[in-house]
Parts: sequence; structure tokens; C-alpha cells
Amino acid sequence: MSVHDFNELPASEAERLLRSCLPVERWISTVAQGRPYADWPALRSTAESAAAHLSDDELETALAGHPRIGERASGPRHEAAHSAREQSGVDRDDPAVARALAEGNAAYERRFDRVFLIRAAGRTAPEILSELHRRLSNDDRTERDETVTQLREIALLRLQQAAAPDAVTQEAT
Repeated sequence: MSVHDFNELPASEAERLLRSCLPVERWISTVAQGRPYADWPALRSTAESAAAHLSDDELETALAGHPRIGERASGPRHEAAHSAREQSGVDRDDPAVARALAEGNAAYERRFDRVFLIRAAGRTAPEILSELHRRLSNDDRTERDETVTQLREIALLRLQQAAAPDAVTQEAT
């Protein structure tokens, strides 16, 4: 699909695609209603701006769509295909990695009362674990802001893969 194709989608299909990127109704509405977009940078700008700040309810809703790092998507709201692709650098079959992620996830959830979220795409398990341990020392406000940033990065990556795959290739080169 291209940005042009995204522009041409019926509203319900565009909203379904956007919901798989970030299940926040305000964001979905803002991005869908901004069509037509001239190109990926224009679409990205609107999507990024709309995801810059999330209310507490929006944050909770968005996090519900993400499994724990190192775990397979299990809930009906989890985007299983996205999560599997994004976490491909995490070796779930390595017992040491699985244990370290489980322990880190548990510590994070005790500390912040929510699932640890990171843009896992392009990161290795050691990089993710390092970030998890670093973020455990954040205060609540700093960590909330980092979580929103990670959600935005994930949403933009998913949107780019869906609506501007040529931009993914161009940015990788």
C-alpha cells in the first residue's frame, strides 16, 4: 500500500488500519480526517503530532494492545502479527533471556503498575534489557513520558510499514 492508497481507503478501513498502529480513538480520528496526505512526511507529521501527548486513559488503552516484552501476544486486543515481527530480535528460546525479561517485566510492573513498553524492532534482547534496567530508575513522570514516546515510535513504524513501505526501504538505505 502507498500513501495514495491509504488516502483512498474507505473511512472504516483507514480507521481499522490506524487502530492496529495505535488504538487511541482521538489519534485515529485525527489521522484519518487529515486525509488526503501528499506523501509519507505529511502523514508522519500528522500522526506524530497527534500521538505526542496521551491522556492517562489513552495510555492505558494503548498499552492494553501490547504483550510483555519477551512474551507472545495472547490477548484479543494484542496485535499478534505486529508484536511477533517487532520482537523478532528477542530470543524467547534462550532460558537466560527469558528469565531476565520475566524478572525485569515483573520489577517494572511492581514499580510503575503497567507493562514495560519499548520499540523492540531493531533491538536485541541485551539492548532491551539494558533499557528496561535503566528505565526502572526513572521517576513516574519521566517514565510515563518515555512510555508515550515508545508508543509513538511503535505507531509510526507500524503506520509506515502499512502505508509507506517504500519509505521504510529508503530510510534503511
